[in-house]
Amino acid sequence: MIERQSTKLRRLLRAKTFLHMPSVYNVIGARLVESLGFEAVYIGGYVTGGSTAITEPLLTMNEQIDLARMIAENVNIPLLADAGSGWGEPIHTMRTMREFIRGGIAGVHIEDALYPKRAHYHKYVVHGVPVEEFVEKVEYSCKERDRSDPDFVVIARTDTCRALGLEEASMRLNRAADVGADLGLLFPRTRQEAEDAPKKCRLPLVYVQSRGNRDGRPIIPRKDLEQMGYIGCIEAQVTLCTEFHFLKKALTELRSTGDYTGMTNAEYVASRQAVEDLIGLNEYYEIEAKTVEARQPKDQKS
Repeated sequence: MIERQSTKLRRLLRAKTFLHMPSVYNVIGARLVESLGFEAVYIGGYVTGGSTAITEPLLTMNEQIDLARMIAENVNIPLLADAGSGWGEPIHTMRTMREFIRGGIAGVHIEDALYPKRAHYHKYVVHGVPVEEFVEKVEYSCKERDRSDPDFVVIARTDTCRALGLEEASMRLNRAADVGADLGLLFPRTRQEAEDAPKKCRLPLVYVQSRGNRDGRPIIPRKDLEQMGYIGCIEAQVTLCTEFHFLKKALTELRSTGDYTGMTNAEYVASRQAVEDLIGLNEYYEIEAKTVEARQPKDQKS
């Protein structure tokens, strides 16, 4: 029997393994993350919205789940996903949890942001919902977890630290703990708040490394986060932003000169081989060599 990703994630959490999770938006990125030894991988609304040019506030549940399912089916490490505000009220959030579970995803985070999300979210304008609405969504997310897959991980996320401070944010996560949330996620504004948060919250916390953020939230080394008591961290923008940065450089040179000199031919060959290894071409070659290619006349083989 194939082990559920959620069960793998639970085992890592019980072992107190620090989960360093790069955010990806396609299968090749997820397989690269896995091949480099990361413990888990993450799909965020920002990178899904950015890579598709839909933008996170306009993403539908199906768009996020379909991509998450495709990634989960093609890696052997747990995938955590951004479930936004659950795409509605408690009944819609329950359905959202059910679909993520059916898709083989290991866990999600559910947030206290207004639904539908506004574009001003990306300008750090907080449109929060009352704590009772947030707690209800978390509660019914956990009920669906318990019914469909008890190993599925529900992460309660609050954005209120940005506007209302750490006391409000930690209170919300503690309320979420009371209704069954497994982990918590908030957004400390300073390093001091980052240090204080695990002491104030009864849930194990995941930190978000928002590289390139424009509101001054700190990027904290992994070893420091471990010492502070965090259970893991999400690298929210590292893949999308670095890929865009280097792709733009390559395409700019290609457009202006007709050539790209940033890689040698040997590096191209090595990169292409690495891609083919990650997508499993060697296995397909072996199967064909034993079947259809074995029956092909020798004079037709190149």
